[in-house]
Amino acid sequence: MKDWLKLKVLLIIAVVAVAVWFAYPLDQKIKLGLDLKGGMHLVLGIDLEKALDSTLEKISAFLEEEMDKNKVDYDSVKVEGHRYIEIKLLFPEDKEKVKKYLKEFPELHIVSEDKESIKAALTDKAIKKISENALDQTLQVIRNRIDQFGVAEPTITKVGSDRVLVQLPGIKDPKRAIKIIGKTARLEFKLVDDENSVQDALANGVPPGDEILYGKRRDPQTGVVTKVPYLVKKRVLLTGEHLSDARVNIDPTYNEPYVSISFDKVGAKIFAHITTQNVKKRLAIILDNVVYSAPVIQEPITGGRAQITGRFTSEEAHDLAIVLRAGSLPAPVKILENRTVGPSLGRDSIEQGFKASVVGLILVLLFMAIYYKGSGLIADMALLLNMVLILGALAAFHATLTLPGIAGIILTIGMSVDANVLIFERIREELRLGKTVKAAIDAGFARAFITILDANVTTLIAAVVLFQFGTGPIKGFAVTLSIGIVASMFTAIVFCKAVFDLIQQKRTLKSLSI
Repeated sequence: MKDWLKLKVLLIIAVVAVAVWFAYPLDQKIKLGLDLKGGMHLVLGIDLEKALDSTLEKISAFLEEEMDKNKVDYDSVKVEGHRYIEIKLLFPEDKEKVKKYLKEFPELHIVSEDKESIKAALTDKAIKKISENALDQTLQVIRNRIDQFGVAEPTITKVGSDRVLVQLPGIKDPKRAIKIIGKTARLEFKLVDDENSVQDALANGVPPGDEILYGKRRDPQTGVVTKVPYLVKKRVLLTGEHLSDARVNIDPTYNEPYVSISFDKVGAKIFAHITTQNVKKRLAIILDNVVYSAPVIQEPITGGRAQITGRFTSEEAHDLAIVLRAGSLPAPVKILENRTVGPSLGRDSIEQGFKASVVGLILVLLFMAIYYKGSGLIADMALLLNMVLILGALAAFHATLTLPGIAGIILTIGMSVDANVLIFERIREELRLGKTVKAAIDAGFARAFITILDANVTTLIAAVVLFQFGTGPIKGFAVTLSIGIVASMFTAIVFCKAVFDLIQQKRTLKSLSI
């Protein structure tokens, strides 16, 4: 029995030591949430129609390629109404070939046709799937960007079917964060049309199959930025979906940063093919419809690497590398709500929460000491130990403390002595039946154990459900409540019993202060 008690005491000492080690120093180990630390609260709306358009554009590009390859003459392939693709042919006999190509896309169904045109539409099931995938991909891309930006404990969750909630505690540069989060980062490679003049296109209209995009040119002396027009082919030769990495390097010639990008195996193969087929032509590197550079392809590039230059500042190059590494958004996002929580609000919240916790703790300590006397003091020790364990667990799990989390701690203060009350009342009953102090203590803990376990497990299940399905503040409450429940069971059942056993081991108790 003595050996078992020693093991129990050593276990308690070890648990307390680990909790203190994790929690110290407290101000550096416990992360504060948005409502306590201050920061940014963003609600982003996703343009799902653009996601549908992007899918249709990929399909239309495939159809154009297949028709060109098989010498099917067509007038145009157009995307209409965020749902439809209309193909106009020059010869009716080619219609069956096109219908065969369309069968490769189960997400499409033909809605109308005549002698020289076919109109196909996305199915309702496909629209739903594309929209859901766009929301999930947006969530992941934003999370990747924020992780690389270096924000600790961000909250990024879905809101409805087309919105994303982003909370960034302690953010120091809100404008830069918004720029990184909201950038679509659609990277495209297109050939520059050097056979036609961009000035003629601006004056007389753009040739078929071309478009005018603009780049930026910064004067190194004055810093003035001017827009430069480029006449480029509409056809996208390669996109950023095959990008594997993006890093910032310094050009030794001009001592300016540039972004070095590398492709995966598929992208490297496509890029090698593009550069082999288009030597001495200019290849425009386009990000979100802005031409960053248009270098001349001097020779085939087979290493799967390219450079994006544009007279960047170090910060601009770094941010561009972040969004390229994180991937492009499947659709543009729009900031619907942008609120900044100031640190003064956080300090007020912390002070009020701290006062409430201290007042609640003192009242509970006084009640237990007055009502249960000496045994109440043991319960008070358990309560203080419980607070140490909660703080240690929050630090160990890198949990974020929020205002609802403080409410969870306050609730735990009351709940943590509930187990002691059950045990002490059982001990009183046993003493009234005439049992010895030792027998009454053992019976009190044994008889109360099932009740304590049942009550705490049901509460713990509710807390786990809140954490699993709740968002933001609710999760903060669930975390502290869950930790508090486990800690209170340990302190009430293990710590208090060990203290009673130690007292009895040193001297035989004829009466118990309870």
